[in-house]
Amino acid sequence: MVELIPTQEEIRKALKERHGTELQDKLSSATVAVCGLGGLGSNIAITLARTGIGRLILIDFDRVDISNLHRQQYKASQVGRYKTDALSENLKENSPYIKLETHTVRITEHNIPELLKDADIICEAFDRAETKAMLANTVLTAMPDKYLVAASGMAGLGSANSIRTRRLTDRFYLCGDEVSDAGDGLGLIASRVMLCAAHQAHTVVRILAEKFEP
Repeated sequence: MVELIPTQEEIRKALKERHGTELQDKLSSATVAVCGLGGLGSNIAITLARTGIGRLILIDFDRVDISNLHRQQYKASQVGRYKTDALSENLKENSPYIKLETHTVRITEHNIPELLKDADIICEAFDRAETKAMLANTVLTAMPDKYLVAASGMAGLGSANSIRTRRLTDRFYLCGDEVSDAGDGLGLIASRVMLCAAHQAHTVVRILAEKFEP
């Protein structure tokens, strides 16, 4: 059976009917970088692609592991593949016309300026606290014109209502409960990780819509 994929114009029309022409034009012309493609990053990317973001920069050096399947946007058949390749494939299934730029590298303070130079908004989606801090410090000091949407605290069975978004500076946002840590006990639960990822993705949309947190 021949698969009939909607045309780019049909998809764009459907998005404009949901979001309005002005907002959708802003989303379609935006470039968003997702740094880390695990539980946070893969869900952020899927959500932004479905929202109609025009271009995503995807950065991760890791491969899909069986332990990732319970909270990350990968398939069992993709275990062993680079996350950049697997996620690109999955994104194209739902958003066939999105522009993707992938970098299968470990991000460092030295390559951040080159990797992220074209991004309007940067999403931090790492697991390790030191990597989170490194990205935040480098972006805030070396790339002050960029928006940064970071995360802290989404582990365990805490209330969904404790996940929140705070605007720390004009261009720096933090999502999560800012307390819980995967090493403290129960670990990462898919539903709560996805809540935090949704906060990050929605913050991106609000920034592009110029609806800033107080």
